[in-house]
Amino acid sequence: MPHLQEQQQQQRLRGVLAPVLTPFDAQLKPDAARFAHLCRWLVAQDCGLAMFGTNSEGNSLSVDERIDLLQHVVEAGVPAARMLPGTGSCSLTDAVRLTRAAVEHHCAGVLALPPFYYKSITDDGLFAFFSEVIERVGDRRLRVYLYHIPPVAQVGFSHALVERLLRRYPGVVAGMKDTGGDWAYTERALSLFGHEGFDVFAGTETILLDTLRHGGAGCISATANVNPGAIVRLFQTWKDESAPAQQDALNAVRAKFAAYPLIPAMKSAIASATQDAQWARVRPPLEALDAMQQEALQQALRSAAFAIDGLA
Repeated sequence: MPHLQEQQQQQRLRGVLAPVLTPFDAQLKPDAARFAHLCRWLVAQDCGLAMFGTNSEGNSLSVDERIDLLQHVVEAGVPAARMLPGTGSCSLTDAVRLTRAAVEHHCAGVLALPPFYYKSITDDGLFAFFSEVIERVGDRRLRVYLYHIPPVAQVGFSHALVERLLRRYPGVVAGMKDTGGDWAYTERALSLFGHEGFDVFAGTETILLDTLRHGGAGCISATANVNPGAIVRLFQTWKDESAPAQQDALNAVRAKFAAYPLIPAMKSAIASATQDAQWARVRPPLEALDAMQQEALQQALRSAAFAIDGLA
C-alpha cells in the first residue's frame, strides 16, 4: 500500500487544465480531428486537458460520443497522463462506464459532477452514488476529482461529504475542481484537506494566485482554451513580484470573453484565429454569437492586444 500511495502522488495532476472545447461538424457531430488538434496545441502550451467538462459541452454529448473522442485523441498520440475527462452523469451506469473507459486509457483521473437532476439530494445519497461508482469500476488506478459547481448543478459537495469520501477512499478521491464562487468554501477545503493530499483546483484563473498562495493545485478554467500560455505562466511564476500584475492581466482578458456567453465566445475567437468558421458552431440548446457579437468581441480583443497564437 505505501508503494501504491507513493505512485499515486507521483502521478497527480497540477497546474492549468482546459475544459477542452468540442468542435462540431455541419451535422452537429463531434469533430474528432479538430478536437485532437486543439488538444495537441493545449498540451504544447503545458496545459492539461479536462475534456467533457462544462465548457466542452460535455453534458450535450452522449456516452458513446465521449468515449469515441477520448479513444481518438489517445490514438492520435495525445498523452493520457495529461487528461482529466469529465465522467459525471445523473445515470449511475453511465458514470461507471465513462469512468471505466478513462481508467482503461490510463488517464490521470476523472472529473466527476454529482448526479444533479434531483435537487434535494442528501450527503448520504451522494456518498452512496460515488461509492457505487468507485466500487463498480474496481480499479486501484482510479483517481476521482469532485466537480463542485453548485451555481450550475445546484448540487454540491459539503465539506462533511468530502471528508467522508476521503476516509472511505483515501488516494482514490484525489481532489476537486471548485467552481462554487464562494472563496470561504474554497479556503476551508484547502485548510481541511490539503494536508491529506486532496488537490483543490480553482474553477477560474481569476482566483489562481489566491488559490496557489493557500496551497491549491492550480486551476481548471474555461479560458485556458484561448489563453493557456499566460495562465500557465502565472502558475509557474506565482511567487514572483510580477504575479499580481499577471493576475490582473488574466482577469482583464477573462472579462472580454465573459461579456458574452462564454462557450460561443471562445469558439468564435478560435474560428477567427484559425480562419475556420466551423469552430464557431455549438450544439443546441446553446447558440452561436451573431455577426454583431462576433465583431464586437474581436474589436474588444484587438483593443486589448490579445491574440490566440499558433493554433492554426
